[in-house]
Amino acid sequence: MTAERVQQIQARLEDRFSPSQLQVKDQSHLHAGHAGAREGMGHFEVTIVSDSFEGKSRIERHRLVYAALGSLMQTDIHALSINAFSPKER
Repeated sequence: MTAERVQQIQARLEDRFSPSQLQVKDQSHLHAGHAGAREGMGHFEVTIVSDSFEGKSRIERHRLVYAALGSLMQTDIHALSINAFSPKER
């Protein structure tokens, strides 16, 4: 299930942002026993570089990522660490 979740996250972010860089790390093993883990949801870290983030604040970037992930935020993702950059920042 973990690899499938990572693939789903990657697919949604690739479709929405066409990133030049994208890395999704499953960090669920670091949170065993936490509420979300007990409920079967995961903890993930996303690093993404896309032109879509140019001129956007950190909060705007996070909102865009949350919107792209949509229902996964309610069904599969308990916690998400987001590192979103424009190409000029990398």
